[in-house]
Amino acid sequence: MSVLNGVPSDGAHKIIAGLNAMRPTGAKFMLPLSLIHLTAAHAELGQLDDACHCVDETKAAIGTTGERAYEAEAIRIAGVVALRSSEQDTAKAQTYFEQALAVARAQQGKSLELRAAMSMAQLWRDQGKRDEARDLLAPVYGWFTEGFDTRDLKEAKALLEELAS
Repeated sequence: MSVLNGVPSDGAHKIIAGLNAMRPTGAKFMLPLSLIHLTAAHAELGQLDDACHCVDETKAAIGTTGERAYEAEAIRIAGVVALRSSEQDTAKAQTYFEQALAVARAQQGKSLELRAAMSMAQLWRDQGKRDEARDLLAPVYGWFTEGFDTRDLKEAKALLEELAS
């Protein structure tokens, strides 16, 4: 995920500037979503210590604000960070992806469920579990009836095609 479909380093700087401007005001509206994007930027840039710090800050912000709309995405991104860490903790990542799937399903957030399913399917593909990956992703992708020109659905379709071959 490219941060806000731009250059991750530019996105990170802009998000940090926005957060720095917002914090003194005490405003917290959409704080978890901003932190999710910042976590993703740090992960893309290989700044994993910063990404891990943002994961913790995002969890705290969700607890403080009660904004749970993107909770599944926050958990999924934590899994991505676990995979990119120097330990490449696949067990921890899988646990995060399972949690993200459960939260997205409970909230009936199909787009976030799709993202979590893609992350899990990619992990399983890399572990040689191609059938399991396809069996997880196909029904989630099949739920969609429109929006096939969006980035997530294009990536899901490409992954499903790869898994089928």
